[in-house]
Amino acid sequence: MSITTKDRAIGAIIGAFIGDAIALGPHWYYDLAQQHKDYGTWITTYTIPKKGRYHENEKAGNLSQSGFILKLMIQSIIQNDGYNQEDFCKKLDEDLFTKIDGTPTNGPGGYTSQSIREVYRQRVEQKLSWDEVGSRADTTEAIERTLALAVKYAFNPKELAKAVSHNTFLTQVDDIVGSMSVAYAAVLGQLIQGEKLDKDISTKLMKLVKKGELPFHAVTSDNLQPPKAGSKDPSNIGLFASPDALLSPSFMAQAAVDPNIKIEPAWKVSLVYGMPCAIYHMLPASYYLAVRFHDDFESAILHALNGGGQNQARSILTGALVGAQVGIKNIPKRFIDGLNEKDELLALANSLADIVK
Repeated sequence: MSITTKDRAIGAIIGAFIGDAIALGPHWYYDLAQQHKDYGTWITTYTIPKKGRYHENEKAGNLSQSGFILKLMIQSIIQNDGYNQEDFCKKLDEDLFTKIDGTPTNGPGGYTSQSIREVYRQRVEQKLSWDEVGSRADTTEAIERTLALAVKYAFNPKELAKAVSHNTFLTQVDDIVGSMSVAYAAVLGQLIQGEKLDKDISTKLMKLVKKGELPFHAVTSDNLQPPKAGSKDPSNIGLFASPDALLSPSFMAQAAVDPNIKIEPAWKVSLVYGMPCAIYHMLPASYYLAVRFHDDFESAILHALNGGGQNQARSILTGALVGAQVGIKNIPKRFIDGLNEKDELLALANSLADIVK
């Protein structure tokens, strides 16, 4: 049965929300023995955070603050029929910053990320304009909200890259974080279109670079061959330094299907690529799981979850990628039903899917 663009779009958004909520309880266990003691050796559903943990006092099936911000992003996109940075910033000022205090364990979802805490202090305490704020955090925090922009602009990669980069740099000012965030969005956009996440995905993305639709600096000819004799070095003004963030998904895709490369069980991808929060740990693991379990949402999300460490980001990113591949109708109903805001989240995802272009 064919999967429609709308089904893919809804699947990506709901997949991300599921990934966020399912990791709420066992979030940030770097000691897997302790995770197993608290939740068993294989977590299969939504759980209640233990006392003293990051999301203490939240209920099983609740969203974290990442999910809360993703909701704000989707609401803004729907209300403006696209990305409106002024409106999104206003939502952060009025709907988020009024609910947090700049400390880690406070506010919606029970925990505020490093970059959001820093921007809160800059906006609320230092009274800086939005043009003056940002952090050096090297996390996937921006991806966790801009994935909605990737869905909205799936068929317009130039607008996708513009919106995602502008939004990312509100809270994270590092160019490497920016390039990797845009690359993830570009991959997700391709999946919404119905393209496959395989060894050829990077070639497709590089063609968009050559056409000027993705803002990455590249001098090689096709298939990463040396530049042709006499070719000019293109200006890299306004471009990310290299296309490497676009190239890595294909390598993860090859690793996931290579019979001579074995990561068993698959949750140990967190040990191979790293359990910490940095974007360069999270993306490779998410790409790997999204290829290995491209048609099996349950396996993908549970292996992302059970790997420990920053399993919430890993689950959000993997959930969106696999949700886009399988579509909403192939996400097991129990995961959707377990979301405490199920009806609102489905309505938001449907409304966003209606304006995908």
